[in-house]
Amino acid sequence: MKLAHRIALVTGAGSGIGQATASLFAEQGATVVVADIHEAAAQATVRDLGSDAHVAIACDVADPDAVAAMFADTRSRFGRLDVLVCCAGVSEGAPGENDRMNANAKAVMADVMSPGERTTHWDITPHVTDESWARMLAVHLSGTFYCDRAAIPLMIEAGQGSIVNTSSAGALLGQAGIPHYSAAKAGILGLTRALAGELGSRNIRVNAIAPGAIETPMTAVIEPALRMMMLATAPLARVADPREVATTALFLASDDSSFFTGQTLEPNGGIHM
Repeated sequence: MKLAHRIALVTGAGSGIGQATASLFAEQGATVVVADIHEAAAQATVRDLGSDAHVAIACDVADPDAVAAMFADTRSRFGRLDVLVCCAGVSEGAPGENDRMNANAKAVMADVMSPGERTTHWDITPHVTDESWARMLAVHLSGTFYCDRAAIPLMIEAGQGSIVNTSSAGALLGQAGIPHYSAAKAGILGLTRALAGELGSRNIRVNAIAPGAIETPMTAVIEPALRMMMLATAPLARVADPREVATTALFLASDDSSFFTGQTLEPNGGIHM
């Protein structure tokens, strides 16, 4: 029971990595605040956890007021916060953007696999809309910042804490075809290191996870050809289950990682080394 008697808040916990993390944390003794933009999804996760001790909160992490209210609610209910895991994210772009990306990826993949001179090129960034760019950064980067910022006072009061931010292999690789996602996730790594430097003297650790290809609702919209490209250079050559990432979050949240801060762990099958 690595998280016995601890209060943990997990964003994006209505599905995917966040849901798997909430489930594993509950198994390991934590009381979990399950946060998701979709209230019904958060409530479904809490039902699956099988205890009335856990709570569901609807929150759009891109809204700083909603984030502040969520942490105020957590303080009111539990009086403390020991662990924060930021998993909330989006993959959808503006209308038609995912279709363009997937069609382009399929064409590029076919060209790369064919003999002869390369005639097909990536054609994504010129068509990324302002709306899509802003939304991607708002949810991933700003949302992580808002949650980290709100968690810090509660952890200072508790005299300790662990923050786990979710980045991506795309931040390290600079993934072609998803420039806004790669940029947002790279920003999370800089934020993580900056906070680790600020908070170490207060016994608050801040680390990041950079997953590779994981089987989640977010990755379900990816064109199979693009997924093949992502896996082509990965030694393990497969898509991971969300629980394989959740175990990394558990390590960083627990005392097993007591001398880890400012680090990025990469459950990615070797796609980046």
